[in-house]
Formats: sequence, C-alpha cells, structure tokens
Amino acid sequence: MRGSVTKKGAKWYVVLDSGRDETGRRKRKWHGGFATKREAERVQAKLVHDLDQGVYSEPSRLTVAEYVKDWLEAKPNLAQTTREGYKRELKRVTKHLGGHRLKDLTPRVIKGFYRDLTAAGYAPKSVRNTAGVLHKALADAVADGALPRNPADRLELPQSERPETQTWSADELARFLSHVESHRLYAAFVVLCSTGMRRSELLGLRWHNIDLKAGTGAIVDTVVMEANRPRLRLGTTKSRRSRRVIAFDAATVTVLREHKSRQNGERLHAGEAWEDRDLVFSTALGGVVSPNMFTRWTKKLAVEAGVRPLTPHPAGRHTWATLALSSGKIHPKVVQERLGHSSISITLDRYSHVVEGMDREAAEIVARMIKDSG
Repeated sequence: MRGSVTKKGAKWYVVLDSGRDETGRRKRKWHGGFATKREAERVQAKLVHDLDQGVYSEPSRLTVAEYVKDWLEAKPNLAQTTREGYKRELKRVTKHLGGHRLKDLTPRVIKGFYRDLTAAGYAPKSVRNTAGVLHKALADAVADGALPRNPADRLELPQSERPETQTWSADELARFLSHVESHRLYAAFVVLCSTGMRRSELLGLRWHNIDLKAGTGAIVDTVVMEANRPRLRLGTTKSRRSRRVIAFDAATVTVLREHKSRQNGERLHAGEAWEDRDLVFSTALGGVVSPNMFTRWTKKLAVEAGVRPLTPHPAGRHTWATLALSSGKIHPKVVQERLGHSSISITLDRYSHVVEGMDREAAEIVARMIKDSG
C-alpha cells in the first residue's frame, strides 16, 4: 500500500491506494488540499508510515473525540499538572464536539462551541484556555495530514481582563513572618517569601539539591495533587525554564540550617516510621506536604497575624516579585530568571502595574540628569 501526490486546481492532495474492494474497484483515500507539493509529500510520508504501523485512521471516520484522546496519549512527556489541565479542557471539547467528524470541523462550528461555553457560564479565561488546547490539537492534525488547515485559526475569543495582582506590603510580610516564627514549617514560609518560588516547587525541594555552604538551591522536583493526594514528581517542573538554580540570602540560609537541625530531631523521634524522601519541607514523619493543606495553613496564619489571607502564590511569589521590581535596583531579567518565566515579556506583562511606576520614575530620573548637566 503506497500513496501518491496529485494536483487538482490550485491545491495538492495525497491519495492513498489500498488495492481493490470485493467488486474490483480501487480503494482510495484523499487527504488535502495543501498549498505546496512539498507539504503534500511530507504528509504523504507520515500517512504511509502510519499505514505501515497500523495506526492510520480514515479521515472520513475519525471523530473529534477519538482524535483528541489519541492526541493526548501521544504526548507522554507533558508535565503532570499540564496533562491534568489538558484533560480538563478536552473534556469540554469532547462533550460539545466529540461526535463531529474531525474533517467536518469548520470555523463556524468551533465559534458556536465557544458561544455555548460562554452561555453555560464559563468565564472568558476558561473559554480561552479551552480554545488554546483545541488549537494545539488541531494544529497537530494539520501537521499529520488529518486536516488541510486549522479551523480554529484566528477565531475571535471572549476577552478577559487580567485580575489585579494581590500582594502583601513589606510591612504585612514582616508581620506574617514574625507571627509564624514558631511554626514547624517556618523555614518554608521564609523560603517562599524570599525566593518567589511556586508552591509546588517549594514543597518539592530536596536536600541533595540544596547547597547551604554556597547558599543556593536547585529547583528540579515538584509536588502536585493527584486524586486528592499529594505526590512528589521528580524532574517535572512546569517547564524546562522552570528548572533553575537560585541564590538564598544569608538570613534564609541561617533559617534553613536551623530547620535542618530541627528536622533531624523529628527523624530521630519518628524512628522506623520516618519516610526518607529527602524532602526539605515534609510532614512530621518525612512525608509529602499537601499543597492544599499548605494553602490553608498560610491563610489561617495570615488571619492570625492580622494581614490579608492570601494564598501562597500571591502572598509569596507575587509579593517577592513586586518588591524586587519596585525597588528599582533589581533588573527585570534577574526577576524573570528567579521566577522561572520562559521569557522576560511574561514577567513584564504579569507585573505591568509595577513597570508603569518604574516607567514614570525613569522619566523623572533622566529628566533630572539632563537638567543637572545643562
């Protein structure tokens, strides 16, 4: 069984020939049309390979539900949190579009799907997230030759306003840390608020990735919730850029040394019941700390401290980034690297409220320089 490339009108098509049926008529499947012959030949090679491997699905029969299921299964290297997010979004796709044949998807059908999500009460951000995953899946369908073009391209989506970034002030942060000083995970709150780590990264820190002498820590592993249970995931940070080495200030290093000594005491007290996972921040028996429980602790302790009960993300990560940028002494590139953002544009966009203030300050500084030199 082999394929051929042919041109009809202005488009190129791949024709798969699988012999003859019981009546003697040739069996052919058409895929296309493609803008160039080279594109058609690339798809032809992929389709012939799928035929040889027994994984080919006829374009006329493949449904959206079948395709997105296979598409997700064909991505084994996704981070666990990303995979769970894709599953959630694709469940909406399957519910509304799963019965459609893949080749019958049109921009009009997909726009109707987005309108249905909005009518069902989904927030603009949720609709955009679902649209993003669907677009990725259909883009791969085009690359594989299952679709001639992506019907989700350039469709208008509901606009969502970015919620105002909530952070603590420096005074609130100091009050919170002072209040939690006697907590057994005091060091975790200090590291959270002095590094800008994500909650999952903080709880996934392991001692062999910490160099107290050098005052550095490597962010490699994470803790995520699976089936309502916390799981340590090795080497599964949010992205490759999220794997990074960050510096600890001297005070944080001192807190970590004291924490390690205290944890060694817990280990001796637990004896054989201790779970040796090498976690920097663990339960009293060495186990994985639940991210959800850590969030509840943070909010409860914040109320006790008399500050706003923010979740760990804005309380620690956003507060650190906001204070760092608003100081005017730390370059945004350093903040980007420390937060593990994939690009500096993400950092500047996320903390635009701070950047606007920096812009005005820069204008005044340069104006004074020009005036003083005149």
